[in-house]
Amino acid sequence: MTDSPATLFIDGAWVPSSTGETRTITCPADRSEVGIVSEASAEDVELAILAARRAFEGREWVDTPAAKRGDFLIKVAERLEERKDEFARAEAKDTGKRLVEAEGDMDDIAACFRYFGKIADQSPGRLVDAGNPAVISRVVHEPIGVCGMITPWNFPLLQASWKIAPALAAGNAFVLKPAELTPHTAILMMEVLDELGLPKGVANLVLGDGGVVGAPLSSHPEIDLVSFTGGLATGRKIAESAATGIKKVALELGGKNPNIVFADADYEAALDNALNAGFLDSGLVCSAGTRLIVHESIAERFVDDLVARAEDIVMGGPFDEAAETGPLISEAHRDKVTDYVTRGVEAGARLRTGGNWGGPEHEQGVFYAPTVLDQCTWDNPAVVEEGFGPVITVETFSTEEEAIEIANHTEYGLAGGVWTSDAGTANRVSRRLRHGTIWINDYHPYLPQAEWGGFKMSGVGRELGPSGLEEYTEAKHIYENTEPAVSGWFPRKR
Repeated sequence: MTDSPATLFIDGAWVPSSTGETRTITCPADRSEVGIVSEASAEDVELAILAARRAFEGREWVDTPAAKRGDFLIKVAERLEERKDEFARAEAKDTGKRLVEAEGDMDDIAACFRYFGKIADQSPGRLVDAGNPAVISRVVHEPIGVCGMITPWNFPLLQASWKIAPALAAGNAFVLKPAELTPHTAILMMEVLDELGLPKGVANLVLGDGGVVGAPLSSHPEIDLVSFTGGLATGRKIAESAATGIKKVALELGGKNPNIVFADADYEAALDNALNAGFLDSGLVCSAGTRLIVHESIAERFVDDLVARAEDIVMGGPFDEAAETGPLISEAHRDKVTDYVTRGVEAGARLRTGGNWGGPEHEQGVFYAPTVLDQCTWDNPAVVEEGFGPVITVETFSTEEEAIEIANHTEYGLAGGVWTSDAGTANRVSRRLRHGTIWINDYHPYLPQAEWGGFKMSGVGRELGPSGLEEYTEAKHIYENTEPAVSGWFPRKR
């Protein structure tokens, strides 16, 4: 018999891996052990998918009135608030992020569940004028079915909540695969859903490597929708796999996000938020404003001040009260960031600060110092590629038209910022930027009630807002003739 811990949640029960495989989770801030979890096998994933299918076809959750499904989600939000400290500490240990950042994430997660709880019964459909008083024609929205969810390690439970909450609000069943390095808050979430009485099989959790555990969630015939947040290369594979089965796909694939600073911007606010845009959560944010685009008239002073401020940022672990930013997620990821910076410098960028792993006090963890590269051009790999780390590249512009051209010169289109005191400039530029979210004189805030997603290679579909709920539904047209009559197309001849 296996000694694998029972950390998989399948068909309403906590079970170990069928193969006994496990993974030790460590905190990237100091490499301390956080816990040991099961690694699901392909057979475990199959069981989870089939459990979700049975639950959906059994219709207990589907037929629960939408208002009651909404009430359930609000109870989830309340339970998260009650257990905020427990959840935040688990998230901080898995990711290495500062506890205060993890606590903020928990507030956002509760707000997400509360929002979708409130709108769960607000999609009654619509009546269509058929031009015939005898016809009742209506469009209704029904749950799509079984949803496969694959989520990243930078905001483990937040990204999962953006999928779980609308999926449950709509009446679906799901199988969740969190990133293999950060599973503990997903485990806690399943505990909450189970304790609150979600019907057996509606929520399922499988842990493990993407190749074994994630792949079936985009290819299995019993999966109706796959929602993925992560890297572009993996997103392409998921889209290709899902296309074979003609599945609905929602993809959020990151970005290379411009943060444009005009000469008339509030200087101190723009400078402070440039640091926030690029270095919050160690730059491990898909919408991070790591592509700083500054008007040439203020560029020298702005970058000098940015560098000085970046050098003062204190790195540390989750529970270090002096820390202002944390580690990266793993040695492998740090190697990627290191290579990314090296190639950027080789291509002509000037390293102004950072580009190292910190001081002796950071040797136990996986740290990378806040880094600034200036004198960049838009063909530099550090500008073209998503570095996904605490690295800001600097480009300059002379005209509004040039700023727009530079900002849109990317295969991505997730988010961007515009800093100016001129309302006309702000409106013109924000309308022309090909990015899914634009902040004017701010950076990073989002609202559960406003759609989130990207243009171009940043993905397809939207999370949050009314559209985030619609992603998990299918539209159905029901045409009812209340006065049925013989059509006469094929008259009786005998």
